[in-house]
Amino acid sequence: MFKYLKNDLPASIVVFFVALPLCLGIALASGAPLFSGLIAGIVGGIFVGSLSGSHIGVSGPAAGLAAIVLTAIATLGS
Repeated sequence: MFKYLKNDLPASIVVFFVALPLCLGIALASGAPLFSGLIAGIVGGIFVGSLSGSHIGVSGPAAGLAAIVLTAIATLGS
């Protein structure tokens, strides 16, 4: 498990910095607080990474989710 940590750690940092603006952008576009976008990205990445049976996994938000989240927030409240 720790055999590839030397290579996986820099890769995970790059993926984090690529996904960060997308998470914040979806939160902003859907009217949610920016902090909720950050938390959703972190929790989602950890959750999918720990449950995935694959050695390689890419997960993250999709830009189309902004409309769904906006509708859900408008319906359910903030």
